Amino acid sequence: MAHELEMINGEAQMAYRESNGLPWHGLGTPVSDDMTPQQMMEVAGLNWEVEKVDTFMRWKGDNVATGNQALVRSTDGKILTQVGKGWNPVQNSEAFDFFTDFVAAGDMMMDTAGSLKDGRIVWAMADVKDGFSLFGGDEVKGYLLFSNPHEYGKAIDIKFVMERVVCNNTLAVALNEKSQPSVRVNHRSVFDAAKVKDILGLSHNKVEQFKEAAEFLGSKRYTDEKLTEFFGVVFGKSNKEKEDLARSAKKAMSLVETQPGAEFAPGTWWNAYNAVTYMTDHELGRNADNRMTSAWFGQNASKKITSLDLALEMADAA
Repeated sequence: MAHELEMINGEAQMAYRESNGLPWHGLGTPVSDDMTPQQMMEVAGLNWEVEKVDTFMRWKGDNVATGNQALVRSTDGKILTQVGKGWNPVQNSEAFDFFTDFVAAGDMMMDTAGSLKDGRIVWAMADVKDGFSLFGGDEVKGYLLFSNPHEYGKAIDIKFVMERVVCNNTLAVALNEKSQPSVRVNHRSVFDAAKVKDILGLSHNKVEQFKEAAEFLGSKRYTDEKLTEFFGVVFGKSNKEKEDLARSAKKAMSLVETQPGAEFAPGTWWNAYNAVTYMTDHELGRNADNRMTSAWFGQNASKKITSLDLALEMADAA
């Protein structure tokens, strides 16, 4: 299987907290619960820097400056992307330093870190040591995910994610009233960790807000008609002129009461929403790496926010 997880000399560029179980593909180096962010970076093979280097083209036997630059990895000279001179790289060490104070204070614990797409996306994720249990044992845990892309057109992305333990689904958490799932920092501005922490408002409130939403969804039952409408909006129709659901929507319909954790609050909008998160994390995409990348950083991350908002709206009208 082709992995989006970077492999160097046959070794996966990833570290994961052994006490939290194997990651989605079983690769990477297991670590203990007491790792500092800097140690996690080292074990994951991410202790490298990037440098902007002027690029040239050959023209009539001469080297002519293009006006652009390449982002080059320090360890092996690999060109990660082409950027303009106004592009500000953020070093991996800065991304991991973001967690240092929280880990030192005992508020967080490093959970996973790694490199995707041949080094173009680096991530670090920490357990925020907060969560909740609902409906007689449906456990949800909170994490903070920092992605540091070394790729033109991609912004630094820092977000809260929740994980439903029974099925390892990652659940979307909106950070504000506009349902923005993350704080994004464009590479044309200088990364300011203190400012980002203020924007995030790192607090127990985010977990409490999601708990309230989950409790509400678990208290409202859907009808077959509304459930069909819900999946039709989230996953689309097979033909715009017909009412038939798209294949992925039909698959989600079949999973509502059979997915892992379906025994918790059965027949409710909580299960409907989790059918979406189960689809994005375990069913859609070419392979496990592709699903994880999309569920964390791509189209499916946005789909989770959209489906949560829609489920809350339809539950409120029930």
